[in-house]
Amino acid sequence: MALLLYLILAIGIRPGFLEFPSGVRLVGGPHRCEGRVEVEWKGQWGTVCDDGWGMEEVTVVCRQLSCGEAKRSSSGFQYKPSTEIVPSVLIQSVDCKGTEDTLAQCKLEEDVFDCSRTEEAGASCEKSVRLSSGRRRCEGRVEVWHQGQWNTVCNTGWNLRAAKVVCRQLGCGRALLTRRQCNKASRGQGPIWTSQIACSGQEAALQDCRLGLWEKNNCTHDEDAWVECEDGFELRLVGGDNHCSGRLEVLHKGVWGSVCDDGWGEKEDQMVCKQLGCGQSLSPSSKARKSYGPGVGRIWLDDVRCSGEEQSLEQCQHRFWGYHDCTHKEDVAVICSGEFFFIVKMLRDLALNGPVCSLLVSWALIILLAMLGLRL
Repeated sequence: MALLLYLILAIGIRPGFLEFPSGVRLVGGPHRCEGRVEVEWKGQWGTVCDDGWGMEEVTVVCRQLSCGEAKRSSSGFQYKPSTEIVPSVLIQSVDCKGTEDTLAQCKLEEDVFDCSRTEEAGASCEKSVRLSSGRRRCEGRVEVWHQGQWNTVCNTGWNLRAAKVVCRQLGCGRALLTRRQCNKASRGQGPIWTSQIACSGQEAALQDCRLGLWEKNNCTHDEDAWVECEDGFELRLVGGDNHCSGRLEVLHKGVWGSVCDDGWGEKEDQMVCKQLGCGQSLSPSSKARKSYGPGVGRIWLDDVRCSGEEQSLEQCQHRFWGYHDCTHKEDVAVICSGEFFFIVKMLRDLALNGPVCSLLVSWALIILLAMLGLRL
């Protein structure tokens, strides 16, 4: 009954996103970390009006794109469209605190009522740290942008806490390893940034750590710092009609694997829907969950426990990666409200036409839920 109430309330609430943007990009700029802000919604890319747009919103976009620090909030009008067709404006206003991981977690207003092309939002990010010469994006020699060029980092005072800051700053996963890079082919060239560094591990950027004097550096490239991080945490729903429903899979060490349903419940469902920008969980029945079929290959997570305060499923408690006592018959599947956006919006519009239509809407919802095999 709770699910029916949720959908009925969704019809009556003020207009806005029930299925959140599934992607964001910066286009028209000199590189992927600067340009006009565009979001993907229902398979369509469109722009964002600059109502309320500021550095908090730019910070979130830069973080979501792993583009480093927010540099400035700019007008999107100065950047050329990505195609000859001028994209539609999809979002009227955005309100972020600046701490969100994705734009979908901010307060968004869908109904566009007054926004010309000259009012489109833009963003510029500055990637001030990178990992070079590694086998993948989240591994390599640490380099910092300083005084107009890339500098290697001396490993004096370097430890796993400093590596943790770098991994977080680059949008990578947990810090795994830090060491001196002795391979001649991987040694850096040019200037070396700072002679000593001390991090607590809680800093937002490497530049926020306590630093030694750059001018008194006496290190050599034999002492270049090297860091290995886990790849950035990703998840997806597969086997459904869209990205907001299906069997849950998470990416670890470059391999997609499933999640066991031991202890899985409503809070965990809500975390997945939130992270994917897919609205609310619809608490599907066991029959509906099994309709997506079992997975194959690795089972990465088991005994997942979320408090509801986490920003990512990765932050929830769980066993070590790959440790489980499950089979693929126990794979988690999730259905989020984003899947029903089109139907709910249509029924909401119909309900506004009078009491007779409202009665028809109620019956339509009951039939819809029965067809989907969801729990009333």
